[in-house]
Amino acid sequence: LSLRRQRQMCIRDRLSARIFNEAERLPAFARAKVVALFASLKDEPLTAPALERWSRSKRIVLPRVEGDIMRFYDYDPASMNDSGSFGISEPEATALCRPEEIDFIIVPGVAFTAAGMRLGRGKGFYDKYLSQPGFRGVKAGVCYAHQLVGELPVEPHDVFMDYVVTND
Repeated sequence: LSLRRQRQMCIRDRLSARIFNEAERLPAFARAKVVALFASLKDEPLTAPALERWSRSKRIVLPRVEGDIMRFYDYDPASMNDSGSFGISEPEATALCRPEEIDFIIVPGVAFTAAGMRLGRGKGFYDKYLSQPGFRGVKAGVCYAHQLVGELPVEPHDVFMDYVVTND
């Protein structure tokens, strides 16, 4: 690897660790028995260390896109499919987690506002999931500090986050 790429990876690791350490400090995380997380893309905070650490003490569930809907399944590192929808690593569809079982959910985004507005990647998977009857989990958006913006366009179906956690 080039020195520049190694340095970028090291910075991403450090900033991501800061983000997930902050998320761990939230009282809602401490109370949670079931935590929904995601397998990160290259431009998102790195979730692998949090997945490994949190799965020792909590039930961790990850999203899987099935057609035009998203469902969450138990995280099992041995059965992750690296060629899931949109090139995102996904769990096997074995142990389904119902929306009402999730206590705390970490949500990725392209941008967030301090008030909890989120700009996703445009397919609406998270907005649809979080709007389901029965979903009652605490929602924490995670992003790098440069992804925090002053305002975003709001549409009626948009779901606001309860917290936005950055590396600042």
